[in-house]
Amino acid sequence: MAVPGDVRGRGLSGLPDMNGEEEEEEESHEVLLSVFAQHGQLGLCFYDSRDFTLHYMPDTSDNHELQLLARGGNPDYRPEVVTYPYVDFGLEVSKQRLLSAHFPFLPPAVSERERISYLSSCISFDSPLMLRSVGALLKCLDRRRVGVELEDSSVGVPILQFHTYTLKDIVYVDQDTYSVLQIFKSELHPSVYKLQSGEKEGLSLYGILNHCRCKFGSKLLRQWFLRPTRDLAVLNRRQEVVRFFSCPRNSDSLNTLQSSLRNIRNIPTLLRSMSLSHTKVSDWQGLYKTVYSAVCIRDTVRSLPQSIQLFQEISEGFSDDLYYIASLISRVVDFEGSLAENRFTVKPNVDPAIDEKKRRMMGLSDFLTDVARRELEHLDTRIPSCCVIYIPLIGFLLSVPRLPSMVEKEDFEIEGLDFMFLSEERLHYRSQRTKELDDLLGDLHCDTKDMETAVMTQLQTTVLERSACLYKVLDLSAELDCLMALSHASQEYGYTTPTLANHHRITLRQARHPLLELCSPMFVSNSFLSSETLGRVKIITGPNSSGKSIYLKQVGLIVFMALIGSDVPAKEAEIGLVDGIFTRMQSRESVSVGLSTFMIDLNQMAHALNHSSGHSLVLIDEFGKGTNTVDGLSLLAASISHWLKRVPAEVPHILLATNFHSLLQLGLLPSSGLLSLLTLETAVDGDELVFLYQLKDGICRSSYAANIATLAGLPPSLVQRGVEVSELYRTGKTIKRIDRPSTEEQANKCVCVVKKFLCVNLEDQSVDLQRYMKEELLPSGGDLL
Repeated sequence: MAVPGDVRGRGLSGLPDMNGEEEEEEESHEVLLSVFAQHGQLGLCFYDSRDFTLHYMPDTSDNHELQLLARGGNPDYRPEVVTYPYVDFGLEVSKQRLLSAHFPFLPPAVSERERISYLSSCISFDSPLMLRSVGALLKCLDRRRVGVELEDSSVGVPILQFHTYTLKDIVYVDQDTYSVLQIFKSELHPSVYKLQSGEKEGLSLYGILNHCRCKFGSKLLRQWFLRPTRDLAVLNRRQEVVRFFSCPRNSDSLNTLQSSLRNIRNIPTLLRSMSLSHTKVSDWQGLYKTVYSAVCIRDTVRSLPQSIQLFQEISEGFSDDLYYIASLISRVVDFEGSLAENRFTVKPNVDPAIDEKKRRMMGLSDFLTDVARRELEHLDTRIPSCCVIYIPLIGFLLSVPRLPSMVEKEDFEIEGLDFMFLSEERLHYRSQRTKELDDLLGDLHCDTKDMETAVMTQLQTTVLERSACLYKVLDLSAELDCLMALSHASQEYGYTTPTLANHHRITLRQARHPLLELCSPMFVSNSFLSSETLGRVKIITGPNSSGKSIYLKQVGLIVFMALIGSDVPAKEAEIGLVDGIFTRMQSRESVSVGLSTFMIDLNQMAHALNHSSGHSLVLIDEFGKGTNTVDGLSLLAASISHWLKRVPAEVPHILLATNFHSLLQLGLLPSSGLLSLLTLETAVDGDELVFLYQLKDGICRSSYAANIATLAGLPPSLVQRGVEVSELYRTGKTIKRIDRPSTEEQANKCVCVVKKFLCVNLEDQSVDLQRYMKEELLPSGGDLL
């Protein structure tokens, strides 16, 4: 939908402030907002006619904050909503609409490929929901002619710049970073029976930390992963709970609470079914288990330290209404009878009228047998037996067996009885006595069912009136479940609580990679230090497979874990809150956008250069290898120099791994105290290269490519030839081809052939020239001919 509205000023997170509380002299302008939501995810963008800027936010999960943000921070603001057909939000249509938009800053003759290359560096083509919202917004702009109302219709609405924004205190992490750090990883389910149900979580950070016991806990934990925060109050709130349950002496409370959390059900769905009167027996069971478990959670938490904020909120928020609802359901609902009859039934002593109806129903069998005996005395002697039955909605009927003489319908008539129907060779009649039973007892079954339905409706109304406490149960239980899952992981994997602060330092002692340490029998820990004036930019060199990329990912994952409130795999950790994690590590191709691998690498690097701040973390691995050596080295050196020339407070934490040793050997970087040179230790044992994986200060002098190639299984002769060519290239000597002899060798062979030919006495009649040419000259000089 596109949402237009006249606004003044600008609020937090880059979104206009809808409150209108600004200076009167500022000119009013129009802002159009476009939102596309699907499966709990949301893409959002808006256009500001004041500076002709298109603002966008990458795809994120929908929540209350985003709904508030869409109203400019004012919950009472209700903008005009214009809804467009779903086809206007088509992904390919939206892409084409973006490519054909009016960008005055681009040359008129720019090709479509060049336009794609430029736009891909300004706006993420990997956020489909955001692209679809942009497509609808552009269509709305063309219809409204915002800012160009007086221009010719051929003049499009201009877009002068793009601006990305995030929610306040939310750390920016793009999809490439989530992928390369393996924070999420989807895999096909190995079970044949579950292939159609979708994917399962593979080896990922989310997979090893998700020990949640209820679905809503897992869902909330995923939201925390998708929106890491730098709000110190929120992180401290989470840390104190994780720290409490990580203590071994609190394991009993942890196990008790986790067993209760297993029974927490989908409360919104249950309450919605009640409001629509679609409640099933399973819904009542689920609600009772949920409320009863919530009461158990409250009682357990009240015995824990109330100085912890979450525990205090649970103790106060889980009100006595929960106990009232649980006791009411337990007193009213007969779960055993409800399951047997597949409908809502009530327990005895709830309603005297229902009890009386059920009492009559229970004694009805013996009573009807006595009535049937009396009816048989007045029937034709040819009828051997009869019975009186009760059928809901029809009433009491006299049932007799069909006699052989009863062939036609006229034969069914019996004096004093009203024929009703024939079923399974039995005739059913209504007699005077069954009519009296109908008047006396009525439709017992239906009456009982109606009365129990009325009780159920009254119970539903009572529950809905107290539903506010149930929503608190869902929110607080999900948060408690997430934090206990993180504490469980902390205990199991030996994590440490990090110290968080609003400064520019990151200090990690004996840090480990949270995923690799689970897959490797031995993992070598490494430390990391980046302060305001020391080691902000770290350049790491070393052979391939020495652990450079693992070290980069290790630091990125630890910082990310701290930003969701988790403990981290390190002996000690002090982490200054970052505002974004940028990566240039994963080389990939984009068939849909039509960009080369190197172009995508450049876009990732441009994004880090343009959007990183002094509070950001930037991870760069092998940038520049997608083009020729000189150009790649030049771009890498220019990028690092760009950061080093900034004010120290604006230089992000940068970890850069490269095999361009010339970057350091040729002195291409400016001298700076912010620059730190590191390498990973190796040892050569004979011809074998041994990786020690230990980080130290210094520069790697050799890439050890030949040793790595040998470890990879390349043929020894091929590796030896590579070493020879590399040495000749390094020393500036001529590289001789081995598929043909050199000029000197050819000259020597020619001299040898001439000498042999001159030694032949042509006047000697005994000399066989044909044999001599074939056996002497051709073998030695044939390759020269």
